[in-house]
Amino acid sequence: MPLQPLRVNEIFFSLQGETSRAGLPTVFIRLTGCPLRCGYCDTRYAFTEGAPLSIDDILAQTDRYRCRTVTVTGGEPLAQKNCLPLLQSLCDAGYSVSLETSGALDVSGVDPRVSKILDIKTPGSGEAAKHRWENLSSMTRHDEFKLVLCDEADYRWAKQLLAEKQLTALAPVLFSAAQDQLSPTRLADWLLRDRLPVRLQIQLHKVLWGERRGR
Repeated sequence: MPLQPLRVNEIFFSLQGETSRAGLPTVFIRLTGCPLRCGYCDTRYAFTEGAPLSIDDILAQTDRYRCRTVTVTGGEPLAQKNCLPLLQSLCDAGYSVSLETSGALDVSGVDPRVSKILDIKTPGSGEAAKHRWENLSSMTRHDEFKLVLCDEADYRWAKQLLAEKQLTALAPVLFSAAQDQLSPTRLADWLLRDRLPVRLQIQLHKVLWGERRGR
């Protein structure tokens, strides 16, 4: 039986703005839908907007950009069950694939060739209670944790979490400041003061293009 189409919000070519892949030319496949409503979300348009595309159609559109690095994002891409076969198909086609996921849904079925960027929601996001902690057992050094911090309380919470869950022993950890809520400079000062073994990230695409869609 053929797979049902996925609902796709947009497919576009840009520079990766976050993670250890920051700065790399990347094809972004943004899927529609998300069960979370983070206060700082900058892609609310992906909650409902989108059109159905088969995996073959998605692969064909991706191939047009002649770029071997792909990020599947959302919304929350794993909210669509056929995201898993899409990820597998992209890997089978020879792409270097990363997945941006909220951490609220099960990641154990994700193709091991995919680099999982798992966003641990802080209290300031308003969605911390929805994190699926069982996902930690599926993380490897090939993956990354991402925490978006809204204020100093979030920073203290994240600092404690690093110690309690031993996150850096599982995968690299990235801290970033929620736009218009926390100064990246303040966050940098805290990281240096406390000598946390994490990477500070700034959204490169927003530095370059602001809130421009498709970038």
